[in-house]
Amino acid sequence: MSDVIANLEERGLLEAMTSDEIRGLVAEPTVVYAGFDPTSDSLQVGNLVAILALAHFQRCGHRPIALAGGATGMIGDPSGKEQERELLGRETVEANLEGIRENLSRFLDFEDANVPATIVNNHDWIGAFSYIAFLRDVGKHFRMGTMLGKESVRSRMDSDEGMSFAEFSYQTIQAYDFLHLHDSEGCRLQIGGSDQWGNITAGIDLIHKRRGQEAFGLTHPLVCDSNGQKFGKSEDGAIYLSAARTSIYDFYQYFLRTEDADAERYLKIFTFLDVSEIAEVARASAEAPEKRLAQIRLAEEVTQIVHGPDGLRIAQRASAVLFGGEMQDMSSEDLLAIFSDVASTEFARDALVGTPIIEIVVAAGLCKSNSATRRLISSGGLYINNTRVGEIDTVVQADHLIDRRVMLLRSGKKNYHVVKVA
Repeated sequence: MSDVIANLEERGLLEAMTSDEIRGLVAEPTVVYAGFDPTSDSLQVGNLVAILALAHFQRCGHRPIALAGGATGMIGDPSGKEQERELLGRETVEANLEGIRENLSRFLDFEDANVPATIVNNHDWIGAFSYIAFLRDVGKHFRMGTMLGKESVRSRMDSDEGMSFAEFSYQTIQAYDFLHLHDSEGCRLQIGGSDQWGNITAGIDLIHKRRGQEAFGLTHPLVCDSNGQKFGKSEDGAIYLSAARTSIYDFYQYFLRTEDADAERYLKIFTFLDVSEIAEVARASAEAPEKRLAQIRLAEEVTQIVHGPDGLRIAQRASAVLFGGEMQDMSSEDLLAIFSDVASTEFARDALVGTPIIEIVVAAGLCKSNSATRRLISSGGLYINNTRVGEIDTVVQADHLIDRRVMLLRSGKKNYHVVKVA
């Protein structure tokens, strides 16, 4: 059995432990859990740290539990938040849970014969409580002074926003989750981001008070880039693990744009590459920074982990399209995601198919006149879907339309224009 703690330390995935006794605990197979609240129908790349930490535990012979917070998701964790989350309805939470289960199934092995991963929903046990029963059985073990001393509570109490009683009670529910998994699954270790320290220690205290037994917690750092920007955010918003929320191309490009100063660290955190191999990639990248070898390897590895080999091929083909590569097997959704910032023009289908390409190019504004378009074609500079237009009298055909809805025009090497069927 590999030393999972040493592995996490080496990769920069370990922030703090509630006790150094954890090293002895994980010397034998143990049960470890992390929680994920269903605030969206997809997890974000910021969740990858906790997900991959669970995966490292499983690879080192421990049994991981991923808790989908069907109950806690209806309240919202105040940790690290300046304002109260919008309360979600039961139907929304249930729909989000399905997306999260799908996300997690890509990283954890649920068929492992020795240490199969498990997904649980805390609504299954929290939902069975009456309010009075929860106060009597759980609430009486919490002290106001301790609860008010939590950093997540203090920071909000000192703000203009304040904190609602619902948010204040969140730590009692997460603490009971740990107790429940301790009793039902033999779980003795909870992991989470550094902002979860207060919630984790609340569970440890509850287990000690109710069962007289010792439990443990481990946190990983909240990842920021070298400029202090929180990892997982882009100019367009959060980067999601679901291709329906963030296209595979945009996902790949997010990692490809990683700064040189962050590439090696991100390779350790977000991939399963051996640390010695990462060091070699970093060395080669430092010798030829213009080749961005570390960023390319990072984007390839993470995209393959999240979206599989097929997803990586889509991302790589999409990147090649930008440099004039073939567009075979590209979908209209892929192309629209790639060229989302490129000028576009809509045509009725009848006004497009059967019309000379010269007229379409002028109507789209790619050239100012028919004569200019003719000169462009004669010089070999006009392309449809990255295929050179060889004849001046070329007419738009139905098979020029990808998925019957999109055609890509290009003038020269990089001047693109998207033609859409209205």
